[in-house]
Amino acid sequence: MGTVIAITSGKGGTGKTSIAGGVASWLALSGRTVLCIDMDIGLRNLDISLGLNDRALMDFSDVALGRCPLARAAVEHPTLKGLWLLTAPMSLPPSLTPEKVRVLLDAARPMYDYILIDSPAGLGKGFRLATCGADRAVVVSTNDASSLRDAQRTVAELDHIKQVHLVMNRIQTKLLRRLRATIDDAMNAAGLPLIGVVPEDPQVILCANLGQPLTTQGKKGAALACWNIAQRLEGQRVPIMRIR
Repeated sequence: MGTVIAITSGKGGTGKTSIAGGVASWLALSGRTVLCIDMDIGLRNLDISLGLNDRALMDFSDVALGRCPLARAAVEHPTLKGLWLLTAPMSLPPSLTPEKVRVLLDAARPMYDYILIDSPAGLGKGFRLATCGADRAVVVSTNDASSLRDAQRTVAELDHIKQVHLVMNRIQTKLLRRLRATIDDAMNAAGLPLIGVVPEDPQVILCANLGQPLTTQGKKGAALACWNIAQRLEGQRVPIMRIR
């Protein structure tokens, strides 16, 4: 049975979508079957991070509300074998409930090794839908104080999920030195165990603009960090990346 992992954050701009796309791509390249579900309703961008810009015609609400079977709605990646995308609707249907999302996820579990959900920022209905059926959660934060505070608030809303981890994203060495901050400080502030550290990397934006998955950059920079996170989700012992 597949594992459902919600990738979320307290505020926007932390880079959770690029993390979701990078980790999902590496899991697929490792031989796993992966379904990505973009639940950022109205602001969907996961297709861009995966290099699947506007390929998906049906969305997860079509499946959850019984308008389309999952196998038909999910779009398979043309070059990354084992990777599928189920995109988000442009608006939230009033009849879409957490129970219907859980039924959708239960239907997906036997079909995929991993179901990665790109959650919307904030703690509204979209967040509750994205996390209601998750087995694990990854909270993505940057090192600024407001992002860490919002990560704390997010953690408080995830008490129904047993395994919740932190990813520190867009880390800049110069900024850490200037603030005299450390990753340990960030972990203490968010109150979560760390599963990955991702450096600020211009290749993330470049790949998105070119319509290419981050994995095309090989195992370096942010792509390497996403590889490490994917391996840790698989239960491998991988050292945390040192940002230099």
